Amino acid sequence: MADRPGQVYLVTGGCGFLGRHLVKMLVERGEGISEIRVFDTKVDRELESLSTVAVRVNVIQGDVSEADSVRDAARGVDLIIHTAALIDVWGRNSPSKIWAINYQGTRNVINACKEMGIQFLLHTSSMEVVGPNAKGEHFIRGDEDTPYAIELEGPYAQSKAQAEEMVLSANGAAVAGGKTLVTCALRPTGIYGENNGMMEKLYHGLVKFGRKRLRLAGQEIEHGRVYVGNVAWMHLLAARALRERPGTVGGQAYFCYDDSPYLSYEDFDMQFLGPSGFRMLGHKPLLPYFTMYLLALLAEVLQWLLRPLGSFTPSLNRYTLNVVTTAFTVQTDKAARHFGYKPLVPWAESMARTAGWVRELDEACSKGK
Repeated sequence: MADRPGQVYLVTGGCGFLGRHLVKMLVERGEGISEIRVFDTKVDRELESLSTVAVRVNVIQGDVSEADSVRDAARGVDLIIHTAALIDVWGRNSPSKIWAINYQGTRNVINACKEMGIQFLLHTSSMEVVGPNAKGEHFIRGDEDTPYAIELEGPYAQSKAQAEEMVLSANGAAVAGGKTLVTCALRPTGIYGENNGMMEKLYHGLVKFGRKRLRLAGQEIEHGRVYVGNVAWMHLLAARALRERPGTVGGQAYFCYDDSPYLSYEDFDMQFLGPSGFRMLGHKPLLPYFTMYLLALLAEVLQWLLRPLGSFTPSLNRYTLNVVTTAFTVQTDKAARHFGYKPLVPWAESMARTAGWVRELDEACSKGK
């Protein structure tokens, strides 16, 4: 097959939850793209079936923590979207592994840009590079410039924060061929949507618990959530803006947002779980915060004691308790002003798609009985 003119994109972590939606979005709505390289440790060759006459999708197995692997995948690439990360706030993985992927992996991507003359790098960051902070201070309707005491705990939040800082600091750096690197970062709040692995685990856990969920936080503890299709859409627009408006977006960080309602984590999830027969127990937290804190601390101690015997990863620990019980909502139009972002998928459709996927889980669960 003859080479086709156009841009070559590399999407690290492209087989993950966000990555799959992003690759599909780039194929369907990207402009001037001839090839999308999907780079991940666990590959899904079915993504190659997304290829069209205009856009070829190639799946490459590799690890961002291995510099040679990243460098090989990046040869001939015009733009990198770096979504690969190890999301772990439960202690399933060692801190060294989390740092190797989230921080060293990002360093490897930046170095590949410099060595291969790649001018454009879009980094998928996280709201957790800002907060909720370790003090449990609320961040309500904040934007990218809102003063907030950033005090992060745990290897995930800390590694993502340092990775983002490294990416933004690299803006303007020289790359091979005499050009300069243009970078920016997107900070999704809690991403939801169909095929979300964390929500699927929650679904199966609650099924075992009789489709009941204990309330940990008050209804007033609101959080910003954003639909995966809109996060993918913002990535596409930001990638385009890196090329077309480098002076505007270069070195900038943007929260990802849409018109999803502000609710507590638990009440938000019930928008999709409720229609399938799940129910919340209580209108207020069933246990006082101090009791939950002691339970979270006990779970961490048990995890440490049982680590030599096997894997015990409770969903409740002091970090996750702090996240659930600390309000964090964003209200910003920075992405709209800088590169014309508007949510592609309205809330009603986002909710319907996600609830439909939960019904599919129900059907599969029923067949498996």
